[in-house]
This record gives sequence, C-alpha cells and structure tokens, in this order.
Amino acid sequence: MEVYLNIVQIIISVALVAIILLQVRSGGLGGVFGGTETAVYKTRRGVERTLFNITIGLSVAFFVITMINVIVTG
Repeated sequence: MEVYLNIVQIIISVALVAIILLQVRSGGLGGVFGGTETAVYKTRRGVERTLFNITIGLSVAFFVITMINVIVTG
C-alpha cells in the first residue's frame, strides 16, 4: 500500500508543478525566472480559471495523500 501511495504522491506533485508553471502570465519563461510583471488585477476567465481550480484540487489531493501516507507509515 505504501508503494502505491508514494507513486500517487509523485504523480500529483509533478502535475502540480506543471500546472503552476502554466499559470505564469508574463511572456514565456522570463516570468518563471524573475521577469518583470505589471501589477494588473483582473478576473480569471476561461483557461485561467480552469488552471486555478485544477491547482486548488491538486493541492488538496496532495495534502490528503500526504496525510494518509503519514498515517499508514507511522
């Protein structure tokens, strides 16, 4: 059981990192490495909202799997 939880946790963590990197709004990879970004506040629509919701879902799933993994192995 521990092996399966570890595999699921790795898959969720890789997906979470990928989704977070997709949310960078500034031009290309420059925003990831400290590029300048204008502070414009706007509502999330379409793809941005979907990515935001997926990020929240993956974060909650990662937390739950981590807690289950700690309980099972502890």
